[in-house]
Amino acid sequence: MSGAEQRSANFCYRHPNRQSFILCQRCGRTICPECQTQAAVGVICPECMREQRASAPRTKPAILTRVAGEGKPVVTYSIIALCVFLYILQWIPGLGVTNALIYAPAFSDPNSPYSDVSFQPWRMITATFLHSTGFIFHLLLNMYMLWIFGRILETLLGRGRYLALYLLSGLGGSVAVMLLAPVDQFVLGASGAIFGLVGAFVVIQHRMGGNMTQLLVLVGINLVIGFIPNLNIAWQAHVGGLMVGALIGYIYLETRTPSNKRIQILGVSAVAVVLLLISFSKALF
Repeated sequence: MSGAEQRSANFCYRHPNRQSFILCQRCGRTICPECQTQAAVGVICPECMREQRASAPRTKPAILTRVAGEGKPVVTYSIIALCVFLYILQWIPGLGVTNALIYAPAFSDPNSPYSDVSFQPWRMITATFLHSTGFIFHLLLNMYMLWIFGRILETLLGRGRYLALYLLSGLGGSVAVMLLAPVDQFVLGASGAIFGLVGAFVVIQHRMGGNMTQLLVLVGINLVIGFIPNLNIAWQAHVGGLMVGALIGYIYLETRTPSNKRIQILGVSAVAVVLLLISFSKALF
């Protein structure tokens, strides 16, 4: 090495006016204290540090790992948070959240007899996230039931299957309202979806040999309460959600092995298609 090259090698490659005798452990270039990053052994230069970070496996931030880590019922907590958030919005005067998202069978009929009602079938889902502002226990009881059964089923089924169960059960409850309730009966609440979770849980518990007595008594009491006059409870949503939830729970049980995953997807998709066809039946036929 010539004298000029040796002299150059003793200066930082990024700052030629700074003398240094420290070499990057990865590329061997001379780096000054400002350009040094401590490594497991020795120091490395900025370029090597960027390459190392780019090739390192990506990890979630600690807060996301704690909140959404493996086994955490994130979907259940998210649904509860959404219901509470919408409930707060329902109380804001002039915002009109309830009127914009509530459901009645008239919204499923393009030829509705009410001139101020248009065809808005999406309300069959949005109404399941609303609750009565005149009775706060409507929200509290539903969220308590969701917290109990949701956490268990989400851990048992996985987030994707659980979310499909919840949404299709809610849709099933609205379909039952469309078919069985008066055209001008307005409904809201997560009861249909929650009854779907209960229906799936009953099916799974029965197959697993669990004690069913207390659970069946709870389901029976809640169903009977829905038929009591003057309580303004949409029993149709309870029955529809319970039936759809039990059906999907049965599909999950019978196709729970990895080899039947495709059959499981087809089965749940078939339930969804049937519900959607019924939902749009007045528009299609």
